[in-house]
Amino acid sequence: MDWEKTIHDFALYLRLEKSLSENSIEAYCHDVRKLETYFTVIDENIPPEKVTIDHLRDFIVWLNENEKDFKERSQARLVSGIKGFFDYLQLDNLIDIDPTDLLESPKITKKLPVYLTISEIDAIINSIDVSKPEGHRNRAILETLYSCGLRVSELVNLRIHNLFFKDGFIRVIGKGDKERLVPISDKAIREIGNYMEWRCQLNIPEAERDYLFLNRRGKHMTRVMVFLIIKDAAEKAGIQKNISPHTFRHSFATHLVNGGADLRSVQEMLGHESILTTELYTHLDQQHLHDTIMLYHPRK
Repeated sequence: MDWEKTIHDFALYLRLEKSLSENSIEAYCHDVRKLETYFTVIDENIPPEKVTIDHLRDFIVWLNENEKDFKERSQARLVSGIKGFFDYLQLDNLIDIDPTDLLESPKITKKLPVYLTISEIDAIINSIDVSKPEGHRNRAILETLYSCGLRVSELVNLRIHNLFFKDGFIRVIGKGDKERLVPISDKAIREIGNYMEWRCQLNIPEAERDYLFLNRRGKHMTRVMVFLIIKDAAEKAGIQKNISPHTFRHSFATHLVNGGADLRSVQEMLGHESILTTELYTHLDQQHLHDTIMLYHPRK
C-alpha cells in the first residue's frame, strides 16, 4: 500500500462514514503522516500493512527524543490517531492483524472542570440589568446555556426554525453537524419570549433572520460576545471562579448527575460521542462527596 493514497482514503472514511469535522480529520491524518515521516528518517521502506507493534513503540520513543513538549496528553492524542488509522485498515480488510492492539496510551490525570452551584447560576443571571435594551437577551442566553447544556458554538448558531417550545425541545447542531434534540426549561422559554419583544424592534438583514440571538445591529452573536457577557455578569454577581460559557455546560451536567440522572441520558443531551467523556461528571460527584466528608467527618 502507498502511504499517501492510504491516508487520503482514511480521510474520506473519517469524513463520509464517521462524520468528523475537517479539523479532526486533519489532526488524525497529521498523526499518521508523522509515522510515515519516521520511516523516511530511519531509512526503512515500511508500507502501512507491514507496520508492527515494535515499529510503533520505536516510533513513540523517537518522538519523545525529537519533539519538544511531547507530553502525556500529546502522546495519548497521537496514539488515538494511529489506532484510528489501523482500525480503518482492518475494517477495510487491508490488514489482518491490527498492530495497535497492544499499544498502550499513557494514563492522563483528568483535571476536573470548574462548575457553578445553583445559587451561583441564579446570582449571575439575576445580576443582569433587564432595564437595558439587551438585558432580556443576555438573560435568555444564560438561561439557554444552562437549561440545555449547550456549547457556545451551538448557542450562537441556534436557529428559530429549530425551536419547538410546544414540545419543550430545541434541535441543536453539534460537532460534525450531528443533530440532537435537547429539552429546554420553561424558564428559558419565558426568557426567550421576553427577549423576542426586543428582537422584533431590530433591523435584521435577510441572511440573519433565522438566527435566534442577535446583537444591536441585527447580526448573530459571536462566541466572544457571549464570553464577555458572562464575564461581566459574573463580576457583578461577585463570583470569584474563572468561568466561561463552557462552565454553564459543566454545571448543567454536574447538577443532572448529582441529582441522579441516567448517564446515558446526560450523554445524549450533551452530544458526547463517547460515554467515557460523560463519566467525568461522576468524578465530580465523587469529589463533592469526598470534600463534604473531609469537611465534616470527625476523623478527617
